[in-house]
Amino acid sequence: MRRSNPNFEPSRFLAPRFWPIWFFLGLLRVLAQLPWRWQLKLGAGLGDLARYLLPSRRRIIETNIAIAYPHLTRRQQRQLVKQNMRSSGMAVFETMLGWWRDEQYLNPLFQIKGMEHLDSARRQGRGIILLGGHFTSMLLCGRMLATRLPLYILVKKAKNPLFEALMRRHREKYYTGVIDNHDLRAMVRALKNNRICWYAPDQDFGRKQSVFAPFMGLPTATLTITARLARLSGAAVLPISYIRLPDAKGYQITIEPPLTAYPSGNKLQDATRVNQLLETLIESAPDQYLWAHRRFKTRPAGKPGLYD
Repeated sequence: MRRSNPNFEPSRFLAPRFWPIWFFLGLLRVLAQLPWRWQLKLGAGLGDLARYLLPSRRRIIETNIAIAYPHLTRRQQRQLVKQNMRSSGMAVFETMLGWWRDEQYLNPLFQIKGMEHLDSARRQGRGIILLGGHFTSMLLCGRMLATRLPLYILVKKAKNPLFEALMRRHREKYYTGVIDNHDLRAMVRALKNNRICWYAPDQDFGRKQSVFAPFMGLPTATLTITARLARLSGAAVLPISYIRLPDAKGYQITIEPPLTAYPSGNKLQDATRVNQLLETLIESAPDQYLWAHRRFKTRPAGKPGLYD
């Protein structure tokens, strides 16, 4: 479903502080016309450059990977950090592909498996929560999924007003509904109306509405909202993954069968189950997970911080 955003006014963003962003976006729009394989190589190069230009972000990734994969040698951890930052660089170009290239160009790059699980849930007259995580190619994969499904998404506002305006413009162009992450009532209403909502609850939002559930072997602040949404709306919860295939073979989106006996009514048990599911998704492509987020920022009482 394509719509324009009448609230986007470029004239609001002509101040000099926005000029570098406009220049960067203009350059990316030109580069988005290059062959896709070239863009992946450019993205990998951008990731290599970011390792040196963004040391604070690199240190967050290094910390997360050391926590999640203590069994790896230091050399293996450094290699995974390198691959992850390359994947994040590719994501920049993939986002621009999602903004500026049409379905005719993008369709051959995608495989979608498990649509029968979603169709079965829809025939039951239930809302659907597509439960995933933050992976580097998620914005491009979400765009392609939205061309096949009337998809609602829950989003967090960007701090930069120009980026926020541009992101909202493109989200409203391709998604049926865009819901602010603070407006959970709107998501419950959408689910009760048998809508499909894509939700990734795998970031650290502090202690509020969270429990400390194990994730990668560490007690981690985990939102309990997923189970609450399912309970309040009666929606089916279907895990979903989206990864970039090796050797430039495209992308694979996989929808799994709905979770059974979920929610259980036990917050810690339900949060643990979501984290276990996420660990399984990460295992298929650990270099593509968003390790740049401070996932272990909130600590149990008395435990030291991990990102000092």
